[in-house]
Amino acid sequence: MKVTQEVLPDSQVGLQIEIPSELSQRTYDQVLNKLMSTTTIPGFRKGKVPKPIFLQRIGVTQFKATVVQELLETAIQTAIKQEEITAIGNYQLRSSFDELVAQYQPGQTLTVSASVDVPPRVTLKQYQGLSLQAEEVLPDPERVNRTLATYQNQRATLVPMEDRPAQMGDAVVIDFVGKVANEDGDLEEFSGGSGADFSLDLEPGRFIPGFIEGIVGMNLEESKDLDLAFPEDYGHADLAGKAVIFSITLKEVKEKELPELDDDFAQEVSEFPTIEELRTSLVDQYAEEASERTKTNQHTALLKALVANLEAEIPETLVQQETDFLVRQTLSQVSQQGLDLGKFLTQDLVEGMRKEARPNAIERLKRTLALGEVAKQEAISVTPEELQTKFDQTLADLEDPDQYDLQRLRQVLEEELLQDKLLTWLLTANTLELVPEGSLEPEPASNLESETSVKSDVVPPTVSSDEEE
Repeated sequence: MKVTQEVLPDSQVGLQIEIPSELSQRTYDQVLNKLMSTTTIPGFRKGKVPKPIFLQRIGVTQFKATVVQELLETAIQTAIKQEEITAIGNYQLRSSFDELVAQYQPGQTLTVSASVDVPPRVTLKQYQGLSLQAEEVLPDPERVNRTLATYQNQRATLVPMEDRPAQMGDAVVIDFVGKVANEDGDLEEFSGGSGADFSLDLEPGRFIPGFIEGIVGMNLEESKDLDLAFPEDYGHADLAGKAVIFSITLKEVKEKELPELDDDFAQEVSEFPTIEELRTSLVDQYAEEASERTKTNQHTALLKALVANLEAEIPETLVQQETDFLVRQTLSQVSQQGLDLGKFLTQDLVEGMRKEARPNAIERLKRTLALGEVAKQEAISVTPEELQTKFDQTLADLEDPDQYDLQRLRQVLEEELLQDKLLTWLLTANTLELVPEGSLEPEPASNLESETSVKSDVVPPTVSSDEEE
């Protein structure tokens, strides 16, 4: 079969294929025999219909279209194999299908034009000797104390207070009604803005500014209106920046009696026999977390630099595959949260998610291609022994290995091991300066997660809170 190749943009190869007359005739005969033996025509037994009548009944043009479709599949796949082309995904027909049907005559040659995606053509201009910066994350010296305070708070004894006003640090129960102005300027309640017997801790910064502070100083059964405002960056756009009046009634005030930070406390909240061992464990844990975040920042800086030095034409097939993977991943995460996808998932939403995910998909592909080029240039790979050791360790940690696709698991582990090797090598091959946390420009976040998240109606709205271990 005569095949002429053409290099096209976006890692495509164009194919001009001259389909020989014998393949044209053979395909025609095969399709005709198959259809005549399986098509029922009144007045004739299957396989006994005269050819002219058969063609008249099903239509000559429709039959030729069926033959041409079969011929294209055979010819293009044969050409790909003959030319030893590593094709990604299905072919794209560049010729007009209708014109091919009109031109086709059994036993005559037919010239068709198609294209196929091929692995990206990659050039990595530089991947070593680079001077980069990454933020160093240091452990927060107060985090251990905050964690222990959280443990204390969770195990506090609540003592009812009837002879004093509410104080910062108390646990209270309130009724509240929130109202905002509508388009006419009248105050009206809003969804999620009211609650009865609502329990909360009077801790700074937990709700919108002024809410907690307004409750401090109130007496039992006292009612009070708080004139406040939602933050400009509040998550519910219809409330952001709006003035709000919360009408509050204080129903219960309880003082927290915290347990002592002693060995008995340590044994109650952890597996450690002494409070000092618990403190040491938390110090080590948070130091390790800070080190891992620093390492992640270093890896991110390296990958960003590689992508900046990458020249690659990424075929649309790969972009679509990666985009679909990200969308499926997001939908899986939403489903695992217990949400019924069928209630809000529409074709328009999925298409919107694909649009949002596409830039991230391209960026991920670029990182993969850049790392792959480093592995190729430096002959870095994972040995069978390394992979088997990691595989056995992972299997030992799984409760029920039979529930997993072990072949896919092995593939994922190999990819992880190779990436770790490559990033470790890149750290030694480049100069990476650690700078204080927060001193570099933050990376823009993807909108995919925010677009597919389901908003909560919990009010009073939280604007900041300490971490809870």
